[in-house]
Amino acid sequence: MAVSPTPTSSPAASSTPLPRADGDGRGILITAAALKQLGFLRQQQGTDFILRVGVRSGGCSGMSYTMDFIQPQDVREDDKAYAYTLADGAGFQVVSDPKSLLYIYGLQLDFSTALIGGGFNFTNPNATQTCGCGSSFAV
Repeated sequence: MAVSPTPTSSPAASSTPLPRADGDGRGILITAAALKQLGFLRQQQGTDFILRVGVRSGGCSGMSYTMDFIQPQDVREDDKAYAYTLADGAGFQVVSDPKSLLYIYGLQLDFSTALIGGGFNFTNPNATQTCGCGSSFAV
C-alpha cells in the first residue's frame, strides 16, 4: 500500500521516513510500514481516532514512550498535530503535547513484522541512552 504525507504525495519504502505535513523538517517521522500498521489498528478502534504519541517517567532508562488512540475532542489546544494521508485518501493524524515534544522531537516511528524484535520501534535522536527493549530512553 503506497502512503503519502499531506500535502504532497510520494511513494516511500517501508523503512524510509515520510515528511510531516508541517514542513519544518522535524517533528515525528513515521515510516510507511508504521503508518500502514497504524491505519490497520485505527480501523479496529474506529476511524475517527487520532494517535497521541508522548513520554512519561518510568522504564529501564528513565523515560518511556506512550502511544494511545484518542477521540478528536481529546486533542488539546497546545498539542502539535501532524497530518498524513493514506493512498486510499483516508486521513490520519498524530498529536503530541509540547512537553513530550521536548524529548521526542525528530522521533522516527517504524514497524517491523520480525518474529524477534518486531512491533513498533522508536528511533529518538535526542536519546543519550536506550534500553534493550527499545521502549525507554534517557536524555
